[in-house]
Amino acid sequence: MGHLGRLKEEYRALVDRLDAAPVTLPEPEDAKAWSGWKEILEILFTPEEAELASRMPVLPSTLDTVARRLGMSPEELKPRIDEMCHKGLVMDLVNPGTGKTIYLLSPPVVGFFEFSFMRAHDMFPKKRLAEAMDAYLHGDRAFASQVFGGGTVIGRALVREDRVAAEALPDVLDWERATAIVDGAKGIAVTLCYCRHKREHLGRACDAPKEICLSFDMAADFLVRRGLARTIERAEAADILASARQHGLVQIADNVRNRPFWICNCCGCCCEQLVAINEYALPAVNPSGYEPHMDEATCLGCSRCSRTCPITAISMMARRNPSHRKNELRPHIDLDRCIGCGVCSGVCPRKSLRMKRRNRSPRVPASALEKSLRMAIERGKLPHLLFDQGASRGSRFLNQALHVLQRLPLASRIMAGEQVQSRFVRGVLARVRDPMS
Repeated sequence: MGHLGRLKEEYRALVDRLDAAPVTLPEPEDAKAWSGWKEILEILFTPEEAELASRMPVLPSTLDTVARRLGMSPEELKPRIDEMCHKGLVMDLVNPGTGKTIYLLSPPVVGFFEFSFMRAHDMFPKKRLAEAMDAYLHGDRAFASQVFGGGTVIGRALVREDRVAAEALPDVLDWERATAIVDGAKGIAVTLCYCRHKREHLGRACDAPKEICLSFDMAADFLVRRGLARTIERAEAADILASARQHGLVQIADNVRNRPFWICNCCGCCCEQLVAINEYALPAVNPSGYEPHMDEATCLGCSRCSRTCPITAISMMARRNPSHRKNELRPHIDLDRCIGCGVCSGVCPRKSLRMKRRNRSPRVPASALEKSLRMAIERGKLPHLLFDQGASRGSRFLNQALHVLQRLPLASRIMAGEQVQSRFVRGVLARVRDPMS
């Protein structure tokens, strides 16, 4: 943490506040990455916004609750927090049933990193910000390890439904289908792909479409109200999914079973989730419940699947054909690395690769709350969620959290218990004078 003293006090406090959440903005060791990290903070947040953000509750809270935390009146706070919502630094999420608005400091991802590149116009200096993010994300593995190194990650791969073997198709659950997620959404919006837009400002974008990432329901409402996305109908969303398949893109959804907020259509060259797999060998994407199986008899050995795989999980290996003197090339699939997207199957000219159900399906959190709790436990952040001062959720949130915790595996419950006990003990010690002092 030797570099931290060079930050202004407001940004130092903001870094500490971000560190209380499951997804943080860790300080890198590499000097160039550190400069990018510092510049990201200073480009996105003014010193006044950083100071305000550093004091916001960890949990989603009402305007009145945030105002009390900050020692301001709601009337004084509203225009300031509205400006931060417009910049994507704070999310104001409206419950469609009650109309109640809650405010939440945006995490880095999915959050202010993406939001800063969802507009085509220059609210921020895009080239400078892209260069700062590139230096931070790729000059040091601190951020990638924090976000993608835990057991629970932010995104999960969706299998290409048209490439699932016929006998397995009836077993594909609705939450595993991109089409079903779109059909079940009450509101849909499309945004610019943050990853591709950022790479465009670096002069390294690929030719895949940029306006292609989908958001749903409360997330879509927030993005549209704040000018970060546009509302679309289901038919256009279906066309976007089809276009993504035609471009060989991986469909990655919010890593929850119920009411996912987003689907990204990702390429291996630009997408930060896939790059984390390729560059840092991190399990950055929760695999789908499917994996490719090859029909040896019909395979041509053309290597299209190997060249298309976005995470290099397929390599071509020489195999002896008993009826010929020469070896033949055949694909070897690393199923431990494979995320089950089905892109390889989509390019096979002989349909020799079909997607079949894995013997053991990956665990997917049921809800956003369960995902947050899992990530908090694995990253040692649970006490910040359960003991957040000034949050508006109170006993209702604790009851919901404890109900979810009771359903987690034993190892996760033990980790949660140790973290809560540690926080309690530290709190007691802070209030008791050391008799040896």
